[in-house]
Amino acid sequence: MTRPDAEHPTTPTQRPGLALALVAASTFLSMSVWFSASFVIPQLTTAWDLSPTGSSLLTITVQIGFVIGALASAATGLADAIPPRLLMCAGAFGAALANLGLLWADDLTTALPLRLTTGICLAAVYPPALKEISTWFTKGRGTALGIMIGALTLGSALPHLVSSFGPIHWHHVIIATSAMTATGAATILLLRGDDPYPFPQRPFNIRALASLRNKHVALANLGYMGHMWELYAMWAWVGAYLAALPTISALPNPATTASALAFLCIGAGALGCLAGGNLSDRYGRAQSALISLLCSGAAALTLAVIGTGPLPVVLALCVFWGFWVIADSAQFSAIVTEHADPVYIGGALSIQLALGYLTTTVSLWLVPVLVQNHSWATALATLAIGPAIGAIAMAVLTMSRTRRSRPSPTARHRCSTVTGPLDDAGNR
Repeated sequence: MTRPDAEHPTTPTQRPGLALALVAASTFLSMSVWFSASFVIPQLTTAWDLSPTGSSLLTITVQIGFVIGALASAATGLADAIPPRLLMCAGAFGAALANLGLLWADDLTTALPLRLTTGICLAAVYPPALKEISTWFTKGRGTALGIMIGALTLGSALPHLVSSFGPIHWHHVIIATSAMTATGAATILLLRGDDPYPFPQRPFNIRALASLRNKHVALANLGYMGHMWELYAMWAWVGAYLAALPTISALPNPATTASALAFLCIGAGALGCLAGGNLSDRYGRAQSALISLLCSGAAALTLAVIGTGPLPVVLALCVFWGFWVIADSAQFSAIVTEHADPVYIGGALSIQLALGYLTTTVSLWLVPVLVQNHSWATALATLAIGPAIGAIAMAVLTMSRTRRSRPSPTARHRCSTVTGPLDDAGNR
């Protein structure tokens, strides 16, 4: 039986465009709690007497929770046993409650378990959202996934937007982001009908670890780790970096201004996701990721070199950085799906996800430590190491693919002996 086209779903009430809008809106709202505590760290540092390491842990524990949740979901087959939209609803509602619990926290001892729970719950939102939207599209799936990553980007920046409305107590930021996430949980329930292209149910298999021996998968994972080394540290700390600039710190409300500018810088990544998809269609996945990594790494390194330069120049570079730092995000998982054993694709993607998010815990911890003991220039230059390594991995992958696509000298000789010699242009 032939499956229907994505633009003509099986049920009249099913419209892929509406499904994309609802899932993207739900993701956008639900992701607002990811950095809700991180973006009010200046206030929490005073209220809870936080050290740089303590400040980092407020974000790091979310990352660890996300890894735990993603791997547990894959290992138990939960992601296949429960419809993605119901999993998203439960995860978003749980994240909203865990985030709201911060109102009763008075130190890291009570806050960190709540942040860990938030990360675990968000693992039931974002990966299922990508799976849900993939089941609505065949043609245009890349663009749809790019829009989803754009929703993640804007959602992650939402606490900055809330803080930009003026001096606001951190309690209000927590309440606002919890309300947004709960709204995201309700939004996904508006999606009706069966998805036209469901994936077969395949629980995690330990044999997926064999994908790590696949050269192309290993290079994709290395590229992803380099990408993640930079991405979440940039998102978490760009507001603090901007607030530390002399021009902004001299303003009456530097935190408010820095939050507004940080939202602009991070939000630029939503457009970057679309640009990355376009580059992928034009030049290929590895080449697209290579371009993005080079651009984002160059931006971080340039910011490290110019230091506290003119504000318009620094801001333009930060927007450029935010645009490119996320543009390659979808390409690494796509490369894995093309080269891993099809039977174990889900497990291979879970492994890549775990490696990437575990990498973020190191850079998230390192940035404030480097700033306190050295400078922002040192921290920014250190972040540029990630995309540099990732770019090397993508360059090697590109060259490997090029060599595979060329016929070997032996094959050329065999071909010429059968059909006649080749001239210098490769013609017979």
